[in-house]
Amino acid sequence: MNFTFETQYDQKSFTVMARVLRKTVRKKKNKRTHVVGWLVILLALLLMFADGFHWDMRTAITMLAVFVMVVTLIWEDQINGWLGKKRLLEGLKRSVVVFKEDCYSSETELGKSEFTYDKISTIAETEDYFIFVFDKLHGQVYDKAHLSGGTVEEFRRFIQDKTGKELQNLK
Repeated sequence: MNFTFETQYDQKSFTVMARVLRKTVRKKKNKRTHVVGWLVILLALLLMFADGFHWDMRTAITMLAVFVMVVTLIWEDQINGWLGKKRLLEGLKRSVVVFKEDCYSSETELGKSEFTYDKISTIAETEDYFIFVFDKLHGQVYDKAHLSGGTVEEFRRFIQDKTGKELQNLK
């Protein structure tokens, strides 16, 4: 049985992929980054108000830095997704992927590629997507709404069997 996905690589899919990378292979580093980031923000605020609040250029620069850090820490998945989408080549915005017994192939406007299941390091699932993670920077997203050739449950069993990996369910 062959499963086929058609996926549009848009802001939503890139944001999901960024979140999955952050919560799986980048988990440890991300936790450290968040701790350091929030400590720097706290330190900046303490220093700003230690001698009483004085509005000057130094205070404005510190407030701007704190604002940028807070925005980055809160919306990092959206920012990383946006950056990933900006780097995407024009012909790769839509892909059709066919999963077969021995491999899976991806076809885009730029060409066709085949992949083996042993290259996948982590498989994850969200409400709308399946995500394959290859390393800390690379992944692929598959839109459940455009699955043909079987059900989501059948594909879930199929991919776990082919990769030998447990599917991580992420919200």
